Amino acid sequence: MVRLSFIIGFLALTGLLLSGLAAYRVHDQELTVDGIALARAVDVHASLVQDRLTERELLARVASGLFRAPSVIKANMLQPLRSSIYTFKTDFVVASWVARLRPDELEAARAELVGAGFSNPTIRSYDDRPLDRRSLDQPVDLLMDVEPRNVDTMDFPGRVLDQQPILGPMLARAMAEGKPVASDPIPLLRPQGPVGLVLAAPVLQEGQSQPAGFVTFSYEVASLLLTNDDLSLFSVVLKDPRDAATELIADHQGMVTSRTVSPEAASPSVIRTVTFGGRDWSLGYYAKTNVMKRAEETAAIVAAIGLALTGIICGLFGYVAYNNLRLSREIQVRIGFERRLTAVIDELNHRVKNILAVIQSIVTRTLRHGSDIDVSRELLIGRIHAMSNVVSLLSESQWQGVQLKGLFEARAIPHAERIAVSGPDIAVSARAAQSLSLLFFELASHSDEGLSLVGKHPHVVVQWEVTGEGSDAVFHFRWEEFNTSEATRRPDSDFGLILLDRVAPEALGGLSKRYFTDVSYVYELTAPMETVIDMTERDRTEQISAPARPAR
Repeated sequence: MVRLSFIIGFLALTGLLLSGLAAYRVHDQELTVDGIALARAVDVHASLVQDRLTERELLARVASGLFRAPSVIKANMLQPLRSSIYTFKTDFVVASWVARLRPDELEAARAELVGAGFSNPTIRSYDDRPLDRRSLDQPVDLLMDVEPRNVDTMDFPGRVLDQQPILGPMLARAMAEGKPVASDPIPLLRPQGPVGLVLAAPVLQEGQSQPAGFVTFSYEVASLLLTNDDLSLFSVVLKDPRDAATELIADHQGMVTSRTVSPEAASPSVIRTVTFGGRDWSLGYYAKTNVMKRAEETAAIVAAIGLALTGIICGLFGYVAYNNLRLSREIQVRIGFERRLTAVIDELNHRVKNILAVIQSIVTRTLRHGSDIDVSRELLIGRIHAMSNVVSLLSESQWQGVQLKGLFEARAIPHAERIAVSGPDIAVSARAAQSLSLLFFELASHSDEGLSLVGKHPHVVVQWEVTGEGSDAVFHFRWEEFNTSEATRRPDSDFGLILLDRVAPEALGGLSKRYFTDVSYVYELTAPMETVIDMTERDRTEQISAPARPAR
């Protein structure tokens, strides 16, 4: 009960911490998601605005490039362009032709305005005051034609725009730069008219380096900025380039108003810059919703739900855990024993199949057709005895390996008393032990056919060593029979040759060679220590032999 109470208390504390963490994460994620949504909507809006501005600047460039008239002192210069400019966009307020004329050309211009039927063809200042032509000593920018021609625009032609505070500097800059230039925000059509921008594109006649005049297009700011929608995430404003503390904002009906921003007022959530008429314009975006407050409310709801779920889970856990704790322990212990039993059976089946396969190969190769039955019987018994000895040694060590020196015991190796063994203590793996045990028996069983030519029994010297470290360690084995020669040593059997030259080297992943010297017979085997020891096999055996422990 004490442990169960501790667990329930721990769960309750964990639930409280997780509820707080979840509320914090939700709060943070709400801020992040709302910020991403706002930024994405702003990016889309700014991209659309830039596309609209680029289209209208392209219209001005195309219109200026279509002028091919030999004379610019005409009051119908826009006539050939009407179809072209209406093909592109029709949301401009006024399109006009402003001719750059010398003082001596003004009278001809007035005659053209009279013939075109404009309501006031007099050449005058931009504010409708009379113009003193005698004071003019350089070309002036005269408004000659407008589109559309209606009640609001028919009075515009005849005005000289050089001294106009906003349009004059715009035309001068367009002439100097030779490309479309946008004006500052200005009322269109009348002093209290809609706020808009005027875009002027210089017109160059063939062979001329100075503009012959300008094609201008006037647009309302609301249409350029894509009027704010009631459902949008933000309201957009245009920073007035004339005053850093003034913003132009358009409502959903397209009405643009100017407002002054105090230093204490909140700054725009996002600011984007668009390019129009060779100028950079700053768009400010104000978020319509209080993102912080919304995130706090959502986080509070999540925290409340988390606390309620924590209470329910703790109650259910206490009820169920008390009744099923003992049963759970028994089930876990039973499952552990069954899994370990299955693993032991699988491992036993695997090893028995390997041993049976080796014995089958031994019997088949030993009792081959035409072999001497007595010799074959002796070899078969010896080879099976060698296998039995190594299995006994492996069983004693729980199949975790055998000391290499233990494979040279007299009960498994013929004439073991004449074998001098030297080398470091090495515990070889089960697979390596089986191959080496048969290899040692095969070498020893052919080392005593009788007395040598000098009247002595063969004397065997066995040595092994390990060179290198870690994964580069290499096992070197050498078997040398003295007082023997190719004439006195019994030839190796077919099984023996296969075992010496192929089976043992392949089982250890190494190489072997055998040869006669002047006084001895030598067999050498070289293999990586990783295959001789095989730690993977040992670790697996240790895991299987470890006792199962019940869960607590």
